[in-house]
Amino acid sequence: MPQLEDTRSTLPSLDAPLPAGARGEELLLTVIFHPDTARIGASAVVPVDRGAGAWVLGRCSPDFRRVDAAPAPLDDPYVSRRALRLRYDGRSLRLQRSAGASRCRLDTAELLDDVELGPARLRRGVPLLLGHGVVLLLRLGRRAGATAAQCAARSLRGNSARMQALRGEIGRAARSDLDVLIRGETGTGKELVAAAIHAASRRAGQPLVCVNMAAIPEELAPAALFGSARGAYTGAERSSAGYFRDAQGGTLFLDEIGDVASGVQPQLLRALQQREVQSVGGAIEAVDVRVISATDQPLEHAGGAFRAALRHRLGACEIHLPPLREHPEDIGELALYFLRRDAREQGREALLPRAGSDPAYVAEWAMLFFLFLSYRWPGNVRELENMVRQLVLASTARPQLGEHQLRLLCGAATGVDTTGVATPGVTTPGEVARSRSRRMGDVSASVFAHTMQAQRFEIAAVARSLGVSRAAVYRRIAATPEYRLAADVPRRELARQLRAVGGDPQRAAAALRVSAAALRARLRELESA
Repeated sequence: MPQLEDTRSTLPSLDAPLPAGARGEELLLTVIFHPDTARIGASAVVPVDRGAGAWVLGRCSPDFRRVDAAPAPLDDPYVSRRALRLRYDGRSLRLQRSAGASRCRLDTAELLDDVELGPARLRRGVPLLLGHGVVLLLRLGRRAGATAAQCAARSLRGNSARMQALRGEIGRAARSDLDVLIRGETGTGKELVAAAIHAASRRAGQPLVCVNMAAIPEELAPAALFGSARGAYTGAERSSAGYFRDAQGGTLFLDEIGDVASGVQPQLLRALQQREVQSVGGAIEAVDVRVISATDQPLEHAGGAFRAALRHRLGACEIHLPPLREHPEDIGELALYFLRRDAREQGREALLPRAGSDPAYVAEWAMLFFLFLSYRWPGNVRELENMVRQLVLASTARPQLGEHQLRLLCGAATGVDTTGVATPGVTTPGEVARSRSRRMGDVSASVFAHTMQAQRFEIAAVARSLGVSRAAVYRRIAATPEYRLAADVPRRELARQLRAVGGDPQRAAAALRVSAAALRARLRELESA
């Protein structure tokens, strides 16, 4: 039979848009610290150079935006109006400090003229310190949406695109009644996410029962999960309901599900499939329970003890939590939240920086946030939370970290990993303490600044900590405009500061950022003159 010719015209093909999560990256500037802490978390997009000239970053431009606030420039008087010029071609960035502009620290070095940053470095993120009080993160990423899914997970802090996407996933999971498997590294907030899903679900008014599966011995797991009848085993003097029946009508959260004993897995799988449990020595009973589980372990590796059928039954809906290093834009907001909470709990609200704080005090906080940004946080948000708690505990009139925390942060700022293994050509803080042969030229500006603050500007203590001579510290101070000796403080400024602190030399020295011992010696000389 002869084929008939198709005379219809061919319709044009359509270009399907990429899913929302696959949109192209943009070069973002995010405020990690600002003297006005309400500005922390705001961001601006560095435009691709289309031949219109360099893009200017400074006091009055550009506007930084947050989803919950009106756009505004940095507006810090210690930042020049035209501090930096940026040319971004969509791949690499040329960053140039304007002649005579305010200081800028990039990573561990002062930016004196210009530098080119490639895509790998931009994707990892580049910390910037403008003036002494504004910390920015320059990083390739995706811009946060104009509106965020705020109905769920209000306890999860951060306004980056990653956190907004996570809130959206939590909201969608909450609207369903599917079992959820939460995956993520330790410290990423899996229990918070489980609680947020429950709170936003139709089961919110019913129990949320949390169980640490790693803490249940294998021989006790069936009774603990599914209950037991009286006399079912030695010591069972009364019947028990078990966690599944405790959560009847609500949500059962099985944390550390990767550690569930292999002998219990078939019973757990049946309970999930049939929504029935059989107590030890008892009858089968139907349960109405939603199960949310969490793990930081890979469940799929070949030869593993975790059953594939159970893994897929648990993960009808999966949520993957990003490690903190993948959304460093949120470090400033997270640290500020923990600071406020812990300071309030300990009655230390006066410790926090605020509008109108002494510039030297603001500089100390800015340096801390700058070091936070340089660290990789292997323990994720929980590690940041713990470090902030220790910071509040250790601080008196000034922000102060313990020796171990300081070593971690300064090590990260100088290229030393958290195990103490240094990158080539960099001396670890531990080696500094043991060696007196270090050259001052090997000490980065950020390490010197934080050591000066940590040792309260006492020259001998700074020299011991850095492993250099006191003469080298004196030379570094003389060569760096932001530092001075007690002998260099003008008498009028000294008198004004003493009046402000009620004549206390210790507090005056902290405010003037000089050695308290040297200031007392100076006061004795003035009294005897």
